[in-house]
Amino acid sequence: MVNSEDQIQIHPTTPFIGAEVRNLKISDAMDQTRFGHIQEALMKHQVLFFHDQEMTLDQQKEFARQFGDLHIHPGIPGPEGHPEVIAIHTDENSTRIAGEDWHSDVSCDDEPPMGSVLHMHTVPDTGGDTLFASMTAAYDALSEPMRTMLDNLTARHSGEMAYRGRYEYRGVDDKGLSYPDNDHPVVRTHPVTKRKGLFVNRIFTAHINGVTKAESETLLQFLFRHIEQPEFQVRFRWRPGSVAFWDNRAVQHYAIWDYFPKTRSGYRVTVAGDRPY
Repeated sequence: MVNSEDQIQIHPTTPFIGAEVRNLKISDAMDQTRFGHIQEALMKHQVLFFHDQEMTLDQQKEFARQFGDLHIHPGIPGPEGHPEVIAIHTDENSTRIAGEDWHSDVSCDDEPPMGSVLHMHTVPDTGGDTLFASMTAAYDALSEPMRTMLDNLTARHSGEMAYRGRYEYRGVDDKGLSYPDNDHPVVRTHPVTKRKGLFVNRIFTAHINGVTKAESETLLQFLFRHIEQPEFQVRFRWRPGSVAFWDNRAVQHYAIWDYFPKTRSGYRVTVAGDRPY
């Protein structure tokens, strides 16, 4: 029999998105019951938050691997021996940061990632929060005629637009790299929950297909402003050892750079996904 203090606790953060998970150490192996609780919570709340987590890169990868194969970023090399890991680091020498505008991770891939697990070990005393926004809540808030129109549209997601020269500040020379460009539905259906959500974002979405340039720009700007409404958001305040695990198919996020020249540092492991439909 499991004692009550051993039970995972899920505490919702807002009505639409986000929940804090207590009484779970990510570095420990999960049995099927605990995995089921986390999987169910992720589907319901779309992004999960954990505090006071200590783990190695191997333990972080092992946690993420329980939810699928690991994704390798097309433009950022990982630490030695860990190609599936992205170092997230900003300090007094940084000229830009990762995630500095609203986006869904690597949406330019043919099969964009399912989710991401970010573990921060060094954070500023104040600032450095991350915003997450529910794309299902944003879609549900649209009028029926607008939803009907968007349901039939696709958009080009451009790795070239997003990545070319972007990581020079990390010492990456991408002259020989080829970045993915792919078309995805403007509204994607979540493969597990079957809920519809908007799937366009400021960093990767170049244009909407099948309409004029003016129509594409006008519609994208409307959608970008719409999804950024605070009613769809949760704001996460990091602490040393905090983890965020988000469903890339249902949320966008935005890292706030309001702490220069202080240091913010951690590692992200990304779970591979499938082609949006």
